[in-house]
Amino acid sequence: MPDVQALVNDFSNKLRKRKIEGSQATAKQAAEVLRSVISQQRVPYTNQAGALVDAIKAVGEQLIAANPIELAVGNIVRRVLHIIREEDLSLATAAVAGLNLSAVSDDEDDGDRDDYPVLSAAAVAAAARSTLRPPSLQTLLEDMPDSAAVPRTSSSGGDSEGKSKSADKSSRSRKLKHDVIEAVNELIQDISICHEQIAEQAVEHIHQNEVILTLGSSRTVLEFLCAAKEKKRSFKVFVAEGAPRYQGHLLVKDLVARGLQTTLITDSAVFAMISRVNMVIVGAHAVMANGGVIAPVGLNMVALAAQKHAVPFVVLAGSHKLCPLYPHNPEVLLNELRSPSELLDFGEFSDCLDFGSGSGSPLLHVVNPTFDYVPPKLVSLFITDTGGHNPSYMYRLIADYYSADDLVVQRRPASRN
Repeated sequence: MPDVQALVNDFSNKLRKRKIEGSQATAKQAAEVLRSVISQQRVPYTNQAGALVDAIKAVGEQLIAANPIELAVGNIVRRVLHIIREEDLSLATAAVAGLNLSAVSDDEDDGDRDDYPVLSAAAVAAAARSTLRPPSLQTLLEDMPDSAAVPRTSSSGGDSEGKSKSADKSSRSRKLKHDVIEAVNELIQDISICHEQIAEQAVEHIHQNEVILTLGSSRTVLEFLCAAKEKKRSFKVFVAEGAPRYQGHLLVKDLVARGLQTTLITDSAVFAMISRVNMVIVGAHAVMANGGVIAPVGLNMVALAAQKHAVPFVVLAGSHKLCPLYPHNPEVLLNELRSPSELLDFGEFSDCLDFGSGSGSPLLHVVNPTFDYVPPKLVSLFITDTGGHNPSYMYRLIADYYSADDLVVQRRPASRN
């Protein structure tokens, strides 16, 4: 196995130098690095989950600090922390359920055992996992499965009880890391196939002879549109070029290669064309806890135009893009300014960039933001790999993936006078 610290440092350098583009690639590599950390982490006999949590937090802080704007890294770190807590709680409740089974079977006679149904370890673990979620109407409606009751088996006395306790301890020590790594492997698999899972829902949202508008380039949008084309849907696509990086040119080439009827337009033509559009389908950089979207620059303009003409604005996002944080001043704190060279050549405006006589500042400022913030009131629907959701439901969906212990900011207690 390679050195874990070397992997962490290499991934941090890539994040710092912006050598990794795209939330999916970033999230997948972050999960793979954290999996290596877990596999090589030596855990004590007691408080194994605490040791894994501390190790992941230490590595996660280093990765997040390397590129705070790439929110997918923090999302994966919190997902892994939630997995550790969930697996540890499952093993603990399963062990308690097993001890209760053996204890009751020793104390009661065969005739009295049928009067007290016992919950299975899986059912107890499922009930314990539900306590990690905030209370909601859905949790009130959920009920224990009918298969929760299991028949009790006879035991052979105190020796079996002692053996079961020691076996439970040893099994927990062996199973925790194994279960966590298996869960992280499932997370990596989900990240890899999120495009296919989102694309499977295309036929439900794109209908015959519709006109779809998008901006820039997104692999999720590409697979979504192509999936509808494969289902014999005939529709047209308008692609805004997404200046200044002109990523829309790449999407147009891919769509034409797949046989879709595509029209390339400038960003300034979006408002003029939006009245002919049936739906706007775009990708996202991150989805915040309030339902707001951090998206490529220019999409806020498209969302405002869609709202003006009552056109549905649909956002495609994998579950690894769901961020449990609330946006505070997102235009500044969650944004990044790119090089002015994407907007103009240095030689043509070199005189304007010179410092004025005695002014102490340049005469020309070039602002080239990377992202836009689209508020939740402009979003009609989110389509994730788990289905379609309204913006008001995103906080509930996010609560299923993250633990509240990883979201609370520790504050110093107020001084007493």
